[in-house]
Amino acid sequence: MREFGLIGRTLRHSFSQTYFSQKFDSLGLADHQYGLFELSSIQEFPDLIAQHPNLYGLNVTIPYKEKVWPFLSEVAPSAARVGAVNTIEFTADGRLVGHNTDMIGFRDSLRNWLPAGFQGRALVLGSGGGSKAVEVALRDLGIGYWVVSRNPLGQGLTYDDLTPEVLQEHTLIVNTTPLGTVPDVHECPPIPYEALTSQHFLYDLIYNPRETEFMKRGQAIGAQAKNGFEMLCIQAEEAWKIWNR
Repeated sequence: MREFGLIGRTLRHSFSQTYFSQKFDSLGLADHQYGLFELSSIQEFPDLIAQHPNLYGLNVTIPYKEKVWPFLSEVAPSAARVGAVNTIEFTADGRLVGHNTDMIGFRDSLRNWLPAGFQGRALVLGSGGGSKAVEVALRDLGIGYWVVSRNPLGQGLTYDDLTPEVLQEHTLIVNTTPLGTVPDVHECPPIPYEALTSQHFLYDLIYNPRETEFMKRGQAIGAQAKNGFEMLCIQAEEAWKIWNR
């Protein structure tokens, strides 16, 4: 049996197991399975590896994209560049190599969605591992941005800094926080939604629910909105390539 899976603290919202299980079925891979491994602490990671000797690959989600780093043998350039790991490769010689496919997933999904020649700036809500992948993707696409968090370190904005004028100058807003994820679907980032316009684009990395409160509030004013499902699919396919090369 070839085993794959996802590690995180709370995984009831995840679609990864369904995605890969359906992929295995479509490819006729009866000896492949994908599990969900909830860890209350990243210190449980070594025990998980010891208990599952048939692991061939793992995905990593909140809050361990950065915390898993010390437990890896090495990190690939993609993870080093982002500063976060969302995919772990188990090599034939027993090494654990961290990769980041979130950046590719977000970059390609955003490029598919934004109008050609988009010239706006972006606000990145949140400063965790997902935010770091978004930042790298925005730099690749030549889109300037500010990171927004409750307690920014160094350069950045707080939510209190988000005046209507700031929102007018930043027409792309990316939510990388977990606010609004199932089951807490009525939560959303604390931005001045009334300052949004039909010229704004709201991208939410969350994909469950399909339409978050963040998206709903933007759409109510005429903004365009997109969830993270396409990003999930793209990054998953990139992870699959890594696990099978």
